[in-house]
Amino acid sequence: MPDANLPGFRRRFLITPSSRAVTAALEDDIHRMAVTLHHDGESVTRVEAEMARHPWDLCPGAVAKVEADFAGRPLAPSAGSVDKKANCTHLFDLAELALRHAGDAAQTLYEMQVSDPEDGRVTAVLRRDGQERLHWHLQDDRMLAPHLAQGLPLIGLRPWIATLAGDERHEARMLQWASLVAHGRQIPWEIQKGLRALPASCFASQPGRHEKCQRIGERIDFSKPGARLPLAD
Repeated sequence: MPDANLPGFRRRFLITPSSRAVTAALEDDIHRMAVTLHHDGESVTRVEAEMARHPWDLCPGAVAKVEADFAGRPLAPSAGSVDKKANCTHLFDLAELALRHAGDAAQTLYEMQVSDPEDGRVTAVLRRDGQERLHWHLQDDRMLAPHLAQGLPLIGLRPWIATLAGDERHEARMLQWASLVAHGRQIPWEIQKGLRALPASCFASQPGRHEKCQRIGERIDFSKPGARLPLAD
């Protein structure tokens, strides 16, 4: 595990199941949001989503979208029947995460740490309930380790991830996404204020919205000395 005091991106997911509901919450430098799926043991009966921090002014419109798309779904992760990019991709991931853990008896905590680049070198780690599950090394956004992924670009890991099985595949997707989002730390806020989301990459960037969406939101550096942990409050 990298030194917890090193500057870098921090992300946490907390999944809390109960007999008839499951909540998945996320917090990182620029996001804080949650999705609760109410269910009858077989399918989702109602969805509640909330956004406390988000990067684009049009993001809150995605709440109604994810609530509509996941209501009535069976308690199993979707197989592509819901369009992720038409949703807030983070709310979508939270809903999928909640489906995956709906039958659990206890909370699950995922923690991700992606170090800031030093001469292009980055370390990315994922822990589940305090136990390290993945430990990656990258150089200039290409994988150095694990060995089977060596040389692959971070943005192009999907074929390798598809060769993984079970929880490792799911967790590798989570760590790849966290590592990509971590790039935002290297963009000064004065530049970010003039950016828009990549066209058609998420709810806020769909045609008709992309032209209007504006960069907003509080950024929190959870790696600063004395900073609280994401979701710790």
